[in-house]
Amino acid sequence: MPPLHGSQRVAVLADSQNLYHSAHSLYSRNIDYTALLDSAVRERELVRAIAYVIRADSPNEEDFFEAIENIGFETKIKDIKTFADGSKKADWDVGISLDAVTLGEHVDVVALCSGDGDFSRLCSHLRHQGVRVEVFGFEGSTAEELVDAADSFVDMSEEQETFLL
Repeated sequence: MPPLHGSQRVAVLADSQNLYHSAHSLYSRNIDYTALLDSAVRERELVRAIAYVIRADSPNEEDFFEAIENIGFETKIKDIKTFADGSKKADWDVGISLDAVTLGEHVDVVALCSGDGDFSRLCSHLRHQGVRVEVFGFEGSTAEELVDAADSFVDMSEEQETFLL
């Protein structure tokens, strides 16, 4: 685990789609968001926790949204878009990046819970601004450039009993 300073202010940003697909493709299990939040914050001051989710009209998804809110995450919900050719798309990359840059002015640490390599430039920017970046992801599905761009990487695969339900 990365160094711990009790006075650090932390923002936790969870890319729920990325985490869901990683956990399911690697282990056929779900993420324990309580453990994720606890591990990201530890004894530090939580400023904000946001889970970025996609509404795909799946069974029980509203229960999931409510459950993660009860844990302590604010949810930001985006509807999946279906295009004329039938393809579907929804991602939060720009929204997560904008929130991280904005929150970076108010926190000491951004805990980015994602394995998406598109966030490597974001990590470099935050670090240049003096913000510590801690990435939480599964080694088997986390981009190497993201790991390299962060101050620390927590491999959730090494602690499956903690991070998976």
